[in-house]
Amino acid sequence: MDRSSHVRSRRLAPVVALAAAAALTLAGCSSSSGGKKAEEGGDDASAGKATTPRMTVALVTHAPPGDTFWDTVRKGAQAAAAKDNVKLVYSSDPNAGNQANLVQNAIDQKVDGIAITLAKPDAMKDVVGKAAQAGIPVVGLNSGLSDWKSLGLLEFFGQDESVAGEAFGGKLNATGAKKIVCVIHEQGNVGLTQRCDGVKKTFKGTTETLYVNGTDMPSVKSTITAKLKQDSGIDHVVTLGAPFALTAVQSVSDAGSKAKVATFDLNKQLVAGVKDGSIEFAVDQQPYLQGYLAVDSLWLYKNNGNYSGGGEQPVLTGPAFVDKSNVDKIAEFAAKGTR
Repeated sequence: MDRSSHVRSRRLAPVVALAAAAALTLAGCSSSSGGKKAEEGGDDASAGKATTPRMTVALVTHAPPGDTFWDTVRKGAQAAAAKDNVKLVYSSDPNAGNQANLVQNAIDQKVDGIAITLAKPDAMKDVVGKAAQAGIPVVGLNSGLSDWKSLGLLEFFGQDESVAGEAFGGKLNATGAKKIVCVIHEQGNVGLTQRCDGVKKTFKGTTETLYVNGTDMPSVKSTITAKLKQDSGIDHVVTLGAPFALTAVQSVSDAGSKAKVATFDLNKQLVAGVKDGSIEFAVDQQPYLQGYLAVDSLWLYKNNGNYSGGGEQPVLTGPAFVDKSNVDKIAEFAAKGTR
């Protein structure tokens, strides 16, 4: 982790607050992009509030099928696209090589801008360079805070995963946790590894790492169940995504364990779990905001030459904790699919 991460996080707080406020205000007056084709958003030019010329933005992520986290990212991107008179073309693939091919497809289509995630940055390096050669601006979101500048991206919107993990570890200490298992659902994803490493850095108890196949939820369930049966001393299961937390709750029950479940990231069902107590707490990185700012930043760059963060600093969208003290307010937005 960059030594200046903590300082940078504090320095960027006003920037993030202003960006978030602007995004929420603009999203509130945006037209809905519902009913569009699955791969596109904001196709109706009349839906846009901007009077600037129509532009096309490709959003290419590493999202696996069925992960509802990315639905929220996409909703934010669609809201920005509707406001900015942008045709949004969305595609995703958890395989890094396939994701790079999707970026190449966007380059071949001569889009006006590309927003990408960098879960496996080495695989994206060459194609990002090709976008630069083609004169297409590229911004990053969600994954890749440590690599976006070295790969030549214009801007980055997301969470410092190491800082988030360290905050998570401190929260576990406050709950009295003694032994945890951190469940990584995608091996090789640098952001997920940074989360668990951050937790381990600040958590005062014992930390174990458990790898599961995130594309096979029955396997995830059985693997966590087996681990809990094998080690009754585990008092907390830490997951790195909302669907895996909800599955871990089932594993705890099946194993006859007394372990509690805490997680990174939210969805509507996860928020309900915090409310009913089956989930102890969650970290929210505001995926709606990530999608919104990524698309909006490309519009701003094309039409006014703007760089969020001055082109040198990332714009941090998290971490923020959600627990019983504030979950009712979050639930209001989760019901709309925007948190």
